[in-house]
Amino acid sequence: MSSFALNGGALSAANDEDTLETQEWLDALSAVLDREGPQRAHYLLERLIDQARRSGAHIPFSPNTAYVNTIPPALEPAHPGNLELESRIRSYVRWNAMAMVVKANKHETPDGGGLGGHIASFASLATMIGCGQNHFWHAETEEHGGDLVYFQGHTSPGMYGRAYLEGRLTEEQLDKFRQEVDGRGLSSYPHPKLMPEFWQFPTVSMGLGPIMAIYQARFLKYLHARGIADTSRRKVWVFCGDGEMDEPESLGAISLAAREKLDNLIFVVNCNLQRLDGPVRGNGKIIQELEGDFRGAGWNVIKLIWGGYWDPLLAHDKEGILRQIMEETVDGEYQAYKANDGKFVRENFFGKHPKLLEMVSRMSDEDIWRLNRGGHDPHKVYAAFDAATRHAGQPTVILAKTIKGYGLGRVGQAKNPTHQQKKLDIDAIREFRDRFAIPIPDDQLEKLPYYKPADDAPEMKYMHERRKALGGYLPKRRTKADEQLKVPTLEAFKPVLEPTSEGREISTTQAFVRTLNQILRDKQIGPRVVPILADESRTFGMEGLFRQIGIYAPEGQKYVPVDKDQVMYYKESANGQLLQEGINEAGAMSSWIAAATSYSSNNRIMIPFFIYYSMFGFQRIGDLAWAAGDMRARGFLLGGTAGRTTLNGEGLQHEDGHSHILASTIPNCISYDPTFAHEVAVIIQHGLKRMVEDQEDVYYYLTLMNENYPHPGLHAGDEEGIIRGMYKLKSHGKGKQRVQLLGSGTILREVMAAQELLEDDWGIASDVWSVTSFTELRRDGLDAERHALLNPTDKKAPVPYVTAQLEKTDGPVIASTDYMKLFADQIRPFIPKGRSYKVLGTDGYGRSDFRAKLREHFEVDRRFVVVAALKALADEGSLPHAKVAEAIKKYGIDPNKANPQYA
Repeated sequence: MSSFALNGGALSAANDEDTLETQEWLDALSAVLDREGPQRAHYLLERLIDQARRSGAHIPFSPNTAYVNTIPPALEPAHPGNLELESRIRSYVRWNAMAMVVKANKHETPDGGGLGGHIASFASLATMIGCGQNHFWHAETEEHGGDLVYFQGHTSPGMYGRAYLEGRLTEEQLDKFRQEVDGRGLSSYPHPKLMPEFWQFPTVSMGLGPIMAIYQARFLKYLHARGIADTSRRKVWVFCGDGEMDEPESLGAISLAAREKLDNLIFVVNCNLQRLDGPVRGNGKIIQELEGDFRGAGWNVIKLIWGGYWDPLLAHDKEGILRQIMEETVDGEYQAYKANDGKFVRENFFGKHPKLLEMVSRMSDEDIWRLNRGGHDPHKVYAAFDAATRHAGQPTVILAKTIKGYGLGRVGQAKNPTHQQKKLDIDAIREFRDRFAIPIPDDQLEKLPYYKPADDAPEMKYMHERRKALGGYLPKRRTKADEQLKVPTLEAFKPVLEPTSEGREISTTQAFVRTLNQILRDKQIGPRVVPILADESRTFGMEGLFRQIGIYAPEGQKYVPVDKDQVMYYKESANGQLLQEGINEAGAMSSWIAAATSYSSNNRIMIPFFIYYSMFGFQRIGDLAWAAGDMRARGFLLGGTAGRTTLNGEGLQHEDGHSHILASTIPNCISYDPTFAHEVAVIIQHGLKRMVEDQEDVYYYLTLMNENYPHPGLHAGDEEGIIRGMYKLKSHGKGKQRVQLLGSGTILREVMAAQELLEDDWGIASDVWSVTSFTELRRDGLDAERHALLNPTDKKAPVPYVTAQLEKTDGPVIASTDYMKLFADQIRPFIPKGRSYKVLGTDGYGRSDFRAKLREHFEVDRRFVVVAALKALADEGSLPHAKVAEAIKKYGIDPNKANPQYA
């Protein structure tokens, strides 16, 4: 019997107490496999293991299979393409990608810095990219919505190299790789913001592609279940690096993919065994580790480890010695084998066992060197891709073993620094040219010309025919949806625009829910709304949506909810509209991104509203928020329980005083900090107009408070100020001295109370301004400032909006918010000349206490607003400074209290 019969030789006959019995069991299993197939064999094995465990035997779970290909040679389908032509196309793409990066780094720059770029990642992935392009990836057509491909970020040169062959990019554009400022350049990585008609998805920084793709695949199922689009034939393909899988986002949502049976999702993990500094798992096996992660999570796992040249050796491995050595060899060794030569492999791999040396004794060193890895074998790649597309009921991951820097020879193949390889000397270029048979003569090599055959060359005709059969070229991005949707007018939100009745108090969170309900009632855009929550529906008063529109659950609701007797019971539905993501802000944001870019990915305009604790937004998922800007997302983010002092009982980790500052770093994120219900409605209606009706590539961030108070309602004419960032809310007092009081969010009400104190206690008049967006005021001011700088003779240069509003008033300006002082300080350059500007804010860590105590602690309550106003007047000589000291004493303020910045 075989000495290494089980698990690739891991179980040895030396420990077998009854080899005859073992062989009988193995023969029985072989018979089942031959006659009834692997599914029946799997069922029987599971029954045996279950029976053993029920009988008290300890049989530990192992998610791993042998370190060989999942698909045996006998089950591989025939490759349907012209392998010779496909090989030529791959070689030309490889050359163009290499030439583009190396040429870009020949530029002499004044600062001595280079442009950078990466060759090695695409070199390891080229065979798989070529297979997908020639046989699997459908472009968008009327019959097929198109497959969505998340290309591994560092492989972008390969996509440009192929697009050049296809005639979609010019030589001039390739020459401007990473040179984008003057236009027509190519972005370093996939960036839809910079190449809006080419790239669909940003996949750098690493880890974002995998998590976004999982929720993208789920969103396709959601659209289909709700009858909005037929997505039944579409697949989501995701190419990731094995080192990238260490990012928490890469594996953090794989259980959701299995739980929701996302059989439209295919991960391809490019296991070239290397990351930037060295091996991914030098002392282990990344493929085996990832197999355990994915299989344990419920995925279909296809291991693509060995190329076809290994098949005869594995077939002759009757004792399982080769399989055992494959199992025992660690990735650090595998990396070294491909960084050296055939002689090294003979001595260090096959030399581990005398019978292996005998097995390869008739093979030359060149033959041994030719033994290929699965990710570089077009037959094996096609078989794996074909199996993945046919698998039903589970997502699939293909773990493909490749070589980092494949074909880069002595300077780069499988070497630790190869990820950063961007410069090649003439000998390395010549070696590359010869390795891939590129028809460029020696005297042209220094110029590194791109190579493109004549249009009527067989490989060119074949390439275009294959893409025509699949509907067109990829990657390609739709910039606008074909459909036109009309949004409700502001009048439709009348219930939210009116003042609250006497004695009636609501929060802006409640105002948002009312606004959302009005949108859901609209027959045209209501069905396109995608409410998204991370397990906080009841916190934000949105539990009424459970019954109204249902929670999306692919299998419906298999249980009677515990709150069935209540009006707002928990209702899951196969065609539910609300996405309840659980305690998972990153997943919810990924769902939001899928919906916010649906106009491009699905030719369907969707309107996502993701509401969450504001502290857990830009601080926690800032990388995804930045990627959303890159993807030209359109939708609403709602930061609930916003501000440093409004969420009074939750403490340091929950109280947000800086999300608006973080939001301001994203150029196409439009952010507002409204105080009143009518402001919320005006902003959302305006956002709908811009994003849905006009299809502008912006998204909105609104902060909402959970504090209840009366709301004054909309006064005609205030709409423009609300949108542009500020409007006068109330004037009060008739005293000689006057101040301008600015506020936003929940602290605006403290400002309004301070207005009363200034008049009643000190006889000072004031105007109160509701500043809905300090950020938009700053951006407007910067635009005007830039215009003035570049047009110095323009006598009609635009005036910043905030300047124009305050120029009509008198007195110093005091701004108060529930955010860090930096938030309101944004507009300091645009305060009219000669006017003092004082800012109050909540710098420092939050803490638990009553709201009044928190506002006292952070020095933003009404008393501090009054003191700041008096100090500003005293500084300009309108009041004696003794008045300020008098006010501090009158209001019981301790001048020696700890600075909240450091407390």
